[in-house]
Amino acid sequence: MKEFWDQRYNTEEYVYGKEPNEFFRENIVRLKPGKLFLPGEGEGRNAVFAATLGWEVTAYDYSTQGKKKAENLAKQNHVKIDYRIATHEEFEADRGSFDCIALIYAHPEPGQRTKVHRKLAGLLKPGGILIFEGFSKEQIYNNTGGPRNVDMLFSEEDLKNDFIGFIELEIIKTEIDLREGGFHQGVASVIRVTGIK
Repeated sequence: MKEFWDQRYNTEEYVYGKEPNEFFRENIVRLKPGKLFLPGEGEGRNAVFAATLGWEVTAYDYSTQGKKKAENLAKQNHVKIDYRIATHEEFEADRGSFDCIALIYAHPEPGQRTKVHRKLAGLLKPGGILIFEGFSKEQIYNNTGGPRNVDMLFSEEDLKNDFIGFIELEIIKTEIDLREGGFHQGVASVIRVTGIK
């Protein structure tokens, strides 16, 4: 998968655009800046936007090309982000390190979803905020973005189970008109989640 993402990001164009994900934007602007965690952050569009708001951002991805582009975007916007090369399994941080975690189209490998989500949720402080948007299982019928393996897509029941123990957990499956670069274009079935640890 590293090779796939390095190849996809190996272009001057930002393949998902330079603007943040809209659901992420709507939620992050309402929060008091603190320490933000962005797993699977790709080319850095969400990390850089949050940094411009005053967030202290830690992000990772396993694509070295993604990291280069994220750091270039940060430089263009005169902000700093802590961007690391790691897989979900490799990334380490102290439990309770972050005020907010945002999982934006971060689809774990088949069979790893619950393990990854619970590990990452453990890095949130008590009272920390979860922001999540990913493709639902119905997205397999669309050709507008996302994994072509249904086992990497999400259901409401899956996510309710993965983030058990969160309070005010809101899980909404909806169709949106996705406009994020060349690879997220058109009507898409997504699941959006917010919650408090």
